[in-house]
Amino acid sequence: MQNKQPFRRRILIAFATMTILVSGVFSLSIVAIVHLIEEHLVSEELALELGVVVQQDLKSGQAPRLDSRTRFFASNYPQYAIPQRYADLPEGFSEQLEGERAFYIFTEIINGDRYLLVQEQSDFEKREQVLFNVVLAGFLLSVLGALVLGWLMSERVMRPVSKLANQVRHRDQLLPLAPALAPEYPDDEVGQLAAAFDSTLGRLRQSLERERLFTSDVSHELRTPLMVIASSCELLSQVDLEPTQRKQVQRIERASAEMQDLVQTFLQLARVKGNETLFAGSASLQQIADEQVETWAPLMREKGLDFQVDVQALHEGVYNPTLLRTVMANLLRNALHYTESGFVKLTLQQNGFRVEDSGVGIPEQHHEHIFDPFVRGEQARGEGLGLGLSLVKRICAHQGWQISVHSLPVAGSCFEVTFQAAS
Repeated sequence: MQNKQPFRRRILIAFATMTILVSGVFSLSIVAIVHLIEEHLVSEELALELGVVVQQDLKSGQAPRLDSRTRFFASNYPQYAIPQRYADLPEGFSEQLEGERAFYIFTEIINGDRYLLVQEQSDFEKREQVLFNVVLAGFLLSVLGALVLGWLMSERVMRPVSKLANQVRHRDQLLPLAPALAPEYPDDEVGQLAAAFDSTLGRLRQSLERERLFTSDVSHELRTPLMVIASSCELLSQVDLEPTQRKQVQRIERASAEMQDLVQTFLQLARVKGNETLFAGSASLQQIADEQVETWAPLMREKGLDFQVDVQALHEGVYNPTLLRTVMANLLRNALHYTESGFVKLTLQQNGFRVEDSGVGIPEQHHEHIFDPFVRGEQARGEGLGLGLSLVKRICAHQGWQISVHSLPVAGSCFEVTFQAAS
């Protein structure tokens, strides 16, 4: 499972974990060694004392020569009867606590008889407890020190990474004159990351520049033949033509006008958005809607569709006419193309507009991807490439508008464009 903790926190956790393991093992080792040495030394001392008592004092009929902290017990001497609490202790060294008092007990079996020496070691146990408290305090201090050191080290390690992230986040690195990042960093992992970012960003700049130049050049070169076509259509419209011929000329003229709008749209999208004067608004939503109604109403009626226009509110903002015209025209064209009977409705709202139709509709699962390039619905018709809605989405993103789609209750679709801010 991927660790989603921040890198700085992971460094701190690593420092603390390593310290806990090392200090914990070291502290437990100290405690274990103290116990082992204590048991070994006390066992040797009590064994010697017990040997003197059994071999010398008892054989000579004398009382055991012991200090005030040590008591002697034996199973074969009634005067030194073994207390019940010591009767079942194993042979060798033992330790017992009686309240706040600590006793070391050494048991030895000689010729079937049990002998015990019990020595009070409360003072020694207190000193031993002090030692253990010091070990515990050292362990806690080492963990605290590891946390502080880990925090300082993580700050130091992450400083260049955070700096690089801020530079990438706040600089407009896609500008051609954006400075390289790698020279600001040493030749380490962060420097290599900055160099890799510069390299990738350089290729991205070149790719975007090639796309921009291609779009600009193609759009610019197309304007000349389109002007020729428009001029020719204008001249033909002044000639006495048959109705069928005049209809074809009008169709060519209409297609030429649409292509001119598209060329102008591509030219504007290829420009850098930083110069807002290139995208200044000069037309209202009502003006663009009136143009589109004049263009599409005859085509809707020709196909037998009920084309409705509903003005719910007068929108006072002004927008770039080329971009707004392209968005509305694409949505109306799609509605005409995919609606065989019923209605197409254009609704003007306070903050945008929507286009509804009673056509084949778009399945719910396709709503998210219908704006992707080269994506066409299951009911796709004609020889289109699926770029119309992608262009609409791109224009809306460019202008800060929002576009959404949802299905109507019975049949058909509704595309809604919401303006975020008017210029």
